[in-house]
Amino acid sequence: MATIEFRSAVGKVYFDGGLTEDGKMIRKSKSYRNVSEAATADSLHNALTQLALLSDYPFIGAERVETADIMN
Repeated sequence: MATIEFRSAVGKVYFDGGLTEDGKMIRKSKSYRNVSEAATADSLHNALTQLALLSDYPFIGAERVETADIMN
């Protein structure tokens, strides 16, 4: 039976960087490594939105990106 083993997680914050000459949105991001496996959605959202306040760019959203190993 295969199992999934957590390796790491990263919190990514996305910002509105303005528009290109073609009128397309420029999306900027900042990654924060070493997110705990036990971090809840609420605590991670609160932390990432507070970190986003330190930027000059308007906050768009955030996501958690996990990597894991599938073990046999």
